Amino acid sequence: MAAISIDRLQKAFGAFQAIADLSLTIADGELVVLLGPSGCGKTTTMNCMAGLEAPTSGHILFDGRDVTAMPPHQRNIAMVFQASTLYPHLTARENIAMSLHKSALSRSDVKRRVAEAAATVDVTPLLDKLPGHLSGGERQRVATAKAIVRQPSLFLLDEPLASLDASLRLTLRAELVNLQKRLGTTMIFVTHDQTEAMTIGDRIAIMRGGRLEQIATPDEIYAKPASRFVAGFIGSPPMNLLQGTVVEEKGRRVFTAAGVRIDLGAPEGTELQEGAAVTLGIRPEHLAVGSVAAASGITGKVFAVEHLGRESILIADCPDGTRLRAMLEPGGGPRIGDEVSFVVRKGATLHVFDDAAAGQPAVARLLS
Repeated sequence: MAAISIDRLQKAFGAFQAIADLSLTIADGELVVLLGPSGCGKTTTMNCMAGLEAPTSGHILFDGRDVTAMPPHQRNIAMVFQASTLYPHLTARENIAMSLHKSALSRSDVKRRVAEAAATVDVTPLLDKLPGHLSGGERQRVATAKAIVRQPSLFLLDEPLASLDASLRLTLRAELVNLQKRLGTTMIFVTHDQTEAMTIGDRIAIMRGGRLEQIATPDEIYAKPASRFVAGFIGSPPMNLLQGTVVEEKGRRVFTAAGVRIDLGAPEGTELQEGAAVTLGIRPEHLAVGSVAAASGITGKVFAVEHLGRESILIADCPDGTRLRAMLEPGGGPRIGDEVSFVVRKGATLHVFDDAAAGQPAVARLLS
């Protein structure tokens, strides 16, 4: 197993800065997800860890040993890609055994290791089949067996489920988490799918523009986003973001925007001044929907209603052009074109981001 330390890593491709001053520590046996939009630098970060790309500057350490200039084959890592890398003319058994081709293991030891790896990911019945006779999920399982047969210190997975259908992704991501916990091997998982990241990661490292925005557990990132970008990126449906200003009334802070007025109370630790430009974040599950305008003044016209079985998502356009989302109980409710009002539920957490500080959080206020 391996503990990973990335120290001020930078990678440039000509004038383009793919990674900018990235520092990150990953504990031995931890599953960390690198999450972010396309082009944020997550795959480049993984390639630098694997030795497939040479960093422009900075250091990468495995268990305290600097591997920055070390070739890939000396790092004891295994990679699984979006497209399963299997030789089409070799059986699943032969593909798995290829990972041990240059090892000093005896033929019997190779046979034993292949059998153990196949059993671990439940592909034993497939060992004598060619890749062309396997389904997409079966090929990814064989590719995973091909990776774990080497007993690496570190797994690097670059969007390994992206090309699979939705139901198979659900099955395989659960299997990957179970496998990682059973093996206890450090794993780095790259994805742009925030739902996937939230369901599998011990911690999630969110990247944007080659920089680390936040790293924390899924629960911490959802409850306490470190920036406006993270707040809007994490959550399905995403957080509602309203732009406005803060005014002070009788020692209390009030958010105002286009007729909207929401009492923020007397939050602790905030340095927001009178008239400060802010973005107010409200999770959809923290908004209640009614047919009569409420004191908050948040009104809109229903744009769409998405029915998801156990719940529905109402999407409404507000007069200022903001589009809000709220969670509804299934069945009935407003229809497209209806005028609705929104009320912040009691017990909701409101996230206030200081626009002057590049969307960094000013305060998170719990309403009673």
